[in-house]
Amino acid sequence: QVQLVESGGGLVQPGGSLRLSCAASGFTFSNYDMSWYRQAPGKERDLVAVATSFGGSINYADSVKGRFTISRDNAKRTVTLQMNSLKPEDTAVYYCYARDSWRGYWGQGTQVTVSS
Repeated sequence: QVQLVESGGGLVQPGGSLRLSCAASGFTFSNYDMSWYRQAPGKERDLVAVATSFGGSINYADSVKGRFTISRDNAKRTVTLQMNSLKPEDTAVYYCYARDSWRGYWGQGTQVTVSS
């Protein structure tokens, strides 16, 4: 059974930091591109960052470049998103996503709220 379990969300003040984690099971983790998406109320779900499988390429949305860092640990089957210098506009539900050439899996999401 495939599972993606996110953790680490919460309430933080502007300028603060949070670290999100996603623990994966039920599929060959190293073969999958691992991504973080986010969805704010009333908006579409947008890509935040991706760490590809083979080759290890990393890409970020322009809005988070220089503030967020994605990393993956294939041995531990985890992907993390370190978020620094958080802004109110970063408020959203953050989702972990695993994808290969044939299928994709979503986590249940974790809420991040940036507010004073």
